[in-house]
Amino acid sequence: MKTNDDTGSGLPHDAAAPHSIHDFDFSLICEYFASFNRQGPGSPETTRRALGFIENLPANARIADVGCGTGGQTTVLAEELVRRFSRRHENSARGAAETTDSGTDSDTDATFSVTGIDLFPQFVELFNRNASERGVSAYVHGKIGSMDKLDFEPESLDLIWSEGAIYNIGFERGVNEWKRFLKPGGYLAVTEATWLTDERPAEIEAFWNNAYPEIGTIPQKIAQMQKAGYTPIAAFTLGSECWTDHFYAPAAAVQKTFLQKHADSPAARNLVAAQKHEQALYAKYCQYYGYVFYIGKKR
Repeated sequence: MKTNDDTGSGLPHDAAAPHSIHDFDFSLICEYFASFNRQGPGSPETTRRALGFIENLPANARIADVGCGTGGQTTVLAEELVRRFSRRHENSARGAAETTDSGTDSDTDATFSVTGIDLFPQFVELFNRNASERGVSAYVHGKIGSMDKLDFEPESLDLIWSEGAIYNIGFERGVNEWKRFLKPGGYLAVTEATWLTDERPAEIEAFWNNAYPEIGTIPQKIAQMQKAGYTPIAAFTLGSECWTDHFYAPAAAVQKTFLQKHADSPAARNLVAAQKHEQALYAKYCQYYGYVFYIGKKR
């Protein structure tokens, strides 16, 4: 959702167009992105792959999805955990008629919870509705909150998840501030805009340095995690389909409906122009940047 429409794209926009998505009316931003299943690049397969690196979560794990949006990734996370703990229960039942020293009821019966946190009430409302429709509302609940003022108890979470959102407060700040909410040995899993090469064309470098000056390379981000007190577990680049198929492809229909509703709004036209510009830049420069999933374990 990082945008900038003032880098010479040639796309039509008003002279006074904002330079960043944060300069737009938040009500317009919320309305626009609420129409997407995901509010940023990602895919169910990517969410499942990242979860696969996180081992030994207890069946009563306490999880936070920070900057959850409407919960496209959260429902996938919950569904995958239900499957994981169901398999664990079945294996335990086959292996022994009664619990052993290494197993308890909470190890086999899933009582985990995922709390979604987002600043926008409309996103949270859709989040809870989607959880109910997907049959995971027993495990998933969204509430309004700000990622820079999380109200969890210290060392109360087994996993903090955040796809396409940590940039709002900055990666380095996020990994440092959120660590205190994790139990010792708890996991952090986030996606972050990242340079994939050491050098890149001036146009895309200027775009990202304006939109998100904290963008860095994979080694730089891993070093920041280590400095913050995490042991790196995995880092992998999201495939291009996470951008093209799951984020940009649905945009055409959303933009058409959005502009029809706001036909007389320069701000709405500017928002759509900014999104189209971002899409054009990705098509042109995708080999130079992308989202990377970073997974770390609190030391």
